[in-house]
Amino acid sequence: MDRRTALKMLSFGLFSTLINDRLFGLESFFEEELKHGDFGKDFLWGVSTSAYQTEGAYNLDGRGMSVWDTFSHTDGKIKHNQTGDIACDFYHKYPADISIIKDLNFKAFRFSLSWPRILPTGRTIVNQKGIDFYQKVIDECLEKGIEPWITLYHWDLPQDLEDRGGWKNRETVERFSEYVLLCAKTFGDRVKNWMVLNEPVSFTTLGYLLGIHAPGKYWLKNFIPAVHHAALCQGIGGRILKENVKNARVGTTYSISVVDPFTQNEDDFLAVKRYDALLNRLFIEPALGMGYPISDLPVLSKIEKHIQPDDHSLMKFDFDFIGVQNYYRIVVKSNQIIPFVHGIPVSPKRRKVNQLTEMGWEVYPEGIYRALKYYDKYPINEIYITENGVAFKDLLIDGKIHDIDRINFFKEYLKQILKAKNEGVNLKGYFVWSLLDNFEWAKGYNPRFGLVYVDYKTQNRYIKDSGLWFKDFLNTGH
Repeated sequence: MDRRTALKMLSFGLFSTLINDRLFGLESFFEEELKHGDFGKDFLWGVSTSAYQTEGAYNLDGRGMSVWDTFSHTDGKIKHNQTGDIACDFYHKYPADISIIKDLNFKAFRFSLSWPRILPTGRTIVNQKGIDFYQKVIDECLEKGIEPWITLYHWDLPQDLEDRGGWKNRETVERFSEYVLLCAKTFGDRVKNWMVLNEPVSFTTLGYLLGIHAPGKYWLKNFIPAVHHAALCQGIGGRILKENVKNARVGTTYSISVVDPFTQNEDDFLAVKRYDALLNRLFIEPALGMGYPISDLPVLSKIEKHIQPDDHSLMKFDFDFIGVQNYYRIVVKSNQIIPFVHGIPVSPKRRKVNQLTEMGWEVYPEGIYRALKYYDKYPINEIYITENGVAFKDLLIDGKIHDIDRINFFKEYLKQILKAKNEGVNLKGYFVWSLLDNFEWAKGYNPRFGLVYVDYKTQNRYIKDSGLWFKDFLNTGH
């Protein structure tokens, strides 16, 4: 054998070894492109929206005021004093928007019902035009082969109920029960997949403890009773759906943020436990019959005075699935001055994070893998990712948006999701947040999360490259 032939054989041998044995940690060497078939033929792919963020038509056809109408109309509460009065005008444009869902090859559409559009004061008087609107949205989905997934409460509490105490008032549990029953009997003949609450820790913490979301309340006297009444509603609402919707599949959704210590200092680890109890365990553990995580967040002991006989059994409910919603992780440092949690998040900039979103959040794909593994330790029947997405700065040029950063975000996060699924997490589906750019709560319209760009002046829609990427990804054979 001559030297040249020997070198060729050696080169071929090393090349084959690199591919077959993945030496030197080169796992991505000639890595196959991700395919939607990798997740299994029964894995569900969908998109999510919410009523207040997209519908607009805030004062049309009998809709009542919500806490977000009041809050956004209060000077200085929303960036640039923007409101959801028009938003994406989904109220009028829903047929075209649902057609986009079909065109992008998604099979499910998660949207929320506006409580004040159905019950303008939150109780008693039913607004038939509101009922009719959602009947038409459901019909449009079914006609186009899109499965409707309904969220009953995505933060738009009727203002009349807030005037009576809102989530602080136990009466809201009764009013919510009536609302759920009405929706179950009205839409349950065609809708089988339901979510009771959207991120209860978000609307209670941001709205009743920190005051930066509607209704803008502060401190523990508002937060503690709001938490308990929301926890009651998720269990009671789940039972009402099961009792009144044939073959209903009932879930609820939780935001989960992986919490890490800034240093290996023991005090930082203690701060992590308190943050974790607040952000990730506060609502799922009562639903599982475990009670509130008081031992790791002692301030929750104040909730005991609001607990009535049988409340623990009312909070408990065996959900068919849990929706996981993940956007960022939190890194905390001990700070004894900060009440309740005795720790403070360390900003991504201080941690020298390479890539930040328009929201100032860290891009951390491993976080969704860790979130799924975290919830997999609980006795949960099934898990769906009901929200995951990202806001980057989008430029509309000649009717196109080349959002390569968003495409890369989804590729990396989906790899981590597939890893968790392959390791045994009972993950059944993934919903992108969001179909449309929309009203991003206190941040107004600047952050754009959509697969579809919305020109808010003209209400024209432009499918971004990320939307076209999903269309191709979900196409048969890919």
